[in-house]
Amino acid sequence: MPHKDDSAAPRSAATGRTRRWVLRAGGALLGAGALGAGGFVANDWWRRFGRSAERTIPDHRVEVSPSIPRMVIAHGKDPAINVRAVIEELGGMSTFVSPGDVVLVKPNVGWDRLPSQAANTQPEVIAQLVLSCREAGAGRVLVSDCPVGRPRRTFARSGILDAAQNAGAEVILVDNGQYFTVRLSERLGVWDVLEPFIIADKIINAPVVKHHSVTSATGGMKNWIGITGRTRVSFHTDLQRTIAELALLMKPTLTVVDASQVLMQNGPAGGNTADVKKIGAVTACLDPVAADAWVCDLMGATAHMMPEFVHLGADMGLGVADYRQLNPVEVTT
Repeated sequence: MPHKDDSAAPRSAATGRTRRWVLRAGGALLGAGALGAGGFVANDWWRRFGRSAERTIPDHRVEVSPSIPRMVIAHGKDPAINVRAVIEELGGMSTFVSPGDVVLVKPNVGWDRLPSQAANTQPEVIAQLVLSCREAGAGRVLVSDCPVGRPRRTFARSGILDAAQNAGAEVILVDNGQYFTVRLSERLGVWDVLEPFIIADKIINAPVVKHHSVTSATGGMKNWIGITGRTRVSFHTDLQRTIAELALLMKPTLTVVDASQVLMQNGPAGGNTADVKKIGAVTACLDPVAADAWVCDLMGATAHMMPEFVHLGADMGLGVADYRQLNPVEVTT
């Protein structure tokens, strides 16, 4: 005699309750998204279901002449002039950007802070990079990041929204962009990544130098956490390795690091201008690991005290952990 499944009726009733709960929860989430920070859930709920194909992010590095320096550091009071100086030393933006390219400039716009608080990339740095890309004939210049705070308010308060748009860029915010699934690494798995990081022909990583409470310093490699607006709590499980794995995924055309004003403590959000030191420097580097080694050097780390993510990046073949090996060219503007 066949065994009777005594749980059949209760499971059916539970299924009905579960379906009703899902519908109610879905409606609640949609409503919360419409009212919440940037309307992220409302705008992107439908994109999160039914997608099967994963997208890949290409290697955005370009081959350059051996005569071009691998790292240039400019010292001066004006951030825009410093950016122009380092780009010129590298042979001009046309060394990296071809006519018609879609170029993404990726600042650090993580926090709802004013430029004077130095928690985000200075707007003059981003504006000059946009102008240089346009002069090189870029078809489109995009500026994008996924802030911790409300996207439009954060971009506006940082000064980057107006600066980028006035320079001729399209600013893609978390709440007006599309997302695609990308496998970040075997350990991190599949995540939703904002469209500009998928469609760009060239990517310029433009972070700010600042203190970080967990990693001691943040620069270019950690800036890739901003490729997704999804809750990023799991990124902070073994954050050092996460930073290196994201750098292995995102290989930029160029890294331009803003050290105009540096948040020396109480980062990454900051808020107190007493924690800010005016350094007046910008570097452009073809080696993302060396760029971050320079960042850590500015923050007071010796060669033996470099954060683990710098050494992990070097071990992965992304660059050198001692930026001095690149014989950086230094200019005063």
